Amino acid sequence: MNKKIGYGIAFAVLLAAPLLIYPVFLMKLLCFALFACAFNLLIGFTGLLSFGHAAFFGGAGYVAGWAIRDAGLPTELGIVLGVGAAALIGLVMGLLAIRRQGIYFTMITLALAQMLYFVFLQAKFTGGEDGLQGVPRGKLLGTLDLSSDLTLYYVVLAIAIAGFALVVRTIHSPFGQVLKAVKENEPRAISLGYDVDKYKLLAFVLSAALAGLAGATKTLVLGFETLTDVHWTMSGLVVLMTLVGGLGTLAGPIVGAIIIIALENKLGDLGNLIADLTSVDWFRSLGDSVTIVTGLIFIVCVLAFRKGIVGELGAWLSRSEKTKTS
Repeated sequence: MNKKIGYGIAFAVLLAAPLLIYPVFLMKLLCFALFACAFNLLIGFTGLLSFGHAAFFGGAGYVAGWAIRDAGLPTELGIVLGVGAAALIGLVMGLLAIRRQGIYFTMITLALAQMLYFVFLQAKFTGGEDGLQGVPRGKLLGTLDLSSDLTLYYVVLAIAIAGFALVVRTIHSPFGQVLKAVKENEPRAISLGYDVDKYKLLAFVLSAALAGLAGATKTLVLGFETLTDVHWTMSGLVVLMTLVGGLGTLAGPIVGAIIIIALENKLGDLGNLIADLTSVDWFRSLGDSVTIVTGLIFIVCVLAFRKGIVGELGAWLSRSEKTKTS
């Protein structure tokens, strides 16, 4: 019952949020939250650390943008093609990477993702260093005009909720339980007769598809796609979001994405506000020091919140309940 109340409150807040906060910023938060949840499905519940998720996120964005702008396809079909492209990239990358474990798996995903980065850098349809500009929002199902930020926000909200629901359903399904078993003790899962490589590959492709959904939606929201989204730093950013929020938790990646993206976009405004209150002009330079601030937050989380913000909060609540019952 408590969870249902919590979900209800969160849903009500999300419905009212665009009336108080700039909708495009909120949509960007939702896209990155979905991206972090997709990544967490792989590392948090399967135990596979990928440094190649930027390939799915940015690759889907490029394909969706090209399909909508250049091919003239409907918006929903462009997004579907973006997700399909991300899943296909994930399948190829997964088939090559899951043959190795640990750091070798991670480095293979990084190398393959960087290869794709240079493909997008040279390809004509991507616009090279200029990126893919002027992607129209179009109409959803040919009727719903997405040019309005408010209308598009609720569409993006529905996409993000559907993606999150799929992650939750996957985790609590028999398939998800096998993934957890693989993460905890892979040799034992093999001894029980499970085809571990097949489960890893399925999880990898599903994670890639969800990351692609986030990337394609982001391209629709902002109207452009650039090389930043396929660079390895984007993979590092989603790792940071997941670790800050809480690895292996449902809400952790969402919290981490909100913190990191809010810092990237609003740190300068916060610095100006502090400077006005304290009369210390140094704070006005905070907007140029986003990487330093996020690095400090990461260090603090590693030292003081090893389970992430949500993980540590959950552990504290569990200890409190045990103390009360005893």
